[in-house]
Amino acid sequence: MTLKDILVVSGHGGLFKYISQGRNSIVVENLSDNKRTTLPGSSKFNMLEEIVVYTEEKEIPLREVLAKIQAKESGGAAIQYKAPDADLKKYFAEAVPEYDRVRVYVSDIRKIVKWYNLLLELGITDFEAPKEENENDGDCGSEPAMTAQEDGDCGSEPAMTAQDDGDCGSEPAVTAPEE
Repeated sequence: MTLKDILVVSGHGGLFKYISQGRNSIVVENLSDNKRTTLPGSSKFNMLEEIVVYTEEKEIPLREVLAKIQAKESGGAAIQYKAPDADLKKYFAEAVPEYDRVRVYVSDIRKIVKWYNLLLELGITDFEAPKEENENDGDCGSEPAMTAQEDGDCGSEPAMTAQDDGDCGSEPAVTAPEE
């Protein structure tokens, strides 16, 4: 299982694996307790692979943040996500020193640390970019198309966003035949 196979569902804590799609719903399995749940098709969800974290200069993929935490811990578990706010901020600053301290909230750090520990528990430790990924694909120079915040944080901007899918709108989906 890779980060592309794992979903974050808005309004539902934890991480999920996509199972199937129904008429107006999707079936997911919670990775913590292996219980299957049917969610309405209108649910907002993102793959972990799509999520990025703000830094002072740019946005970096969540997989890079997870890899930095993994390197800091030498493959071991991270700090507990229920640790005091000051401890979480200090820990995250050690792992990802360039993170944007204004736009990345403590609640985002909690989620990232919780996800890292869960992935480690499940044996998912390969946070490297997929080999077939082309670095220039999907880079249109525009802002991300959608956001991936989960717990209703009260801030003007989300700290994590889902990357654009590469459709820059440069070509029409359907072209009319020439007469």
